Amino acid sequence: MNDPIQQWLAAGGRIVLLPGWRNSGPEHWQSQWQARYPEIERVEQADWEHPVAAHWVRALDAQLGERDAPVILVAHSLGCATVAHWSALYGRGGRVAGALLVAPADVRRPSVPHQFTGFVPLPHKPLPFPTLLIASDDDPTCHLDRATAFAEVWGARQITLAGAGHINVDSGHGAWPQGIRFLRQVLQSARRGRLHQPRPRAPRPNAPPLTVTAPPPPTSLLAGRALPRSIAY
Repeated sequence: MNDPIQQWLAAGGRIVLLPGWRNSGPEHWQSQWQARYPEIERVEQADWEHPVAAHWVRALDAQLGERDAPVILVAHSLGCATVAHWSALYGRGGRVAGALLVAPADVRRPSVPHQFTGFVPLPHKPLPFPTLLIASDDDPTCHLDRATAFAEVWGARQITLAGAGHINVDSGHGAWPQGIRFLRQVLQSARRGRLHQPRPRAPRPNAPPLTVTAPPPPTSLLAGRALPRSIAY
C-alpha cells in the first residue's frame, strides 16, 4: 500500500471535507474523492443554502470532536472561510495536522451572495497547522491578489493554477487527479510534522484589507457561548 492517503486512513488518521455554499454535488472532486476513499468524512451542514458562520463553525468543531485522531482538513470555497473562523476560535488544540484549502471564496467581493455576509470579517490570524492553499488566476469568486493576501495572513504555502476557474465541476475539475497529488503532499508533510510555511507578511500597501465593518446581526450559540452571526476577531 504505497498511497499516502490510504496509509494515513489505515493508521487511524482522519480526512475531513468542508464543502462550500450549496454543498459539493456527486461530480465535484470532493465527492469523487470520498467515493474513492470511503473513510473520508464530510461536514454536513444543517442549511447549505443559507450559511450562518457560527453554525458552520460549530458543525466543524462537533465533527472534529467525534474522534481523537489527527485530522487533515480539505476545504473548498466557503469551506475555507469556515476553517479560518474555526481556527481563530479553537485551532490551538492540536487536533488538526494540516489543511488543503482550495479556491477560497472572497466573502467581501462586490458580487458576493448576500448569504455570505455572516462570514465577514475573515480572521487575520495565522493558521496554527501546516496549510497548502490552491488558488486560480481566474477564479470568479476571488481575485488572485485576494487569494495571495489570504495565504500571507494565514501563513499558508500557495500554489496558483492557470485558468482553473473556481476549481469545481463548472471549470472542468471532476476527479481532479492533480488535487489528489496536492493532498498527498499535505499528508506526507503532516507525517513529518512540517510543511513549508512562509512567515506571514504585512499586506501590500495597495492590497485591499481583509476586514470590513458589518452591521451587528442576530446572535446564535456556538459551543455554549453567544456569538454574532458575523464572527469578529
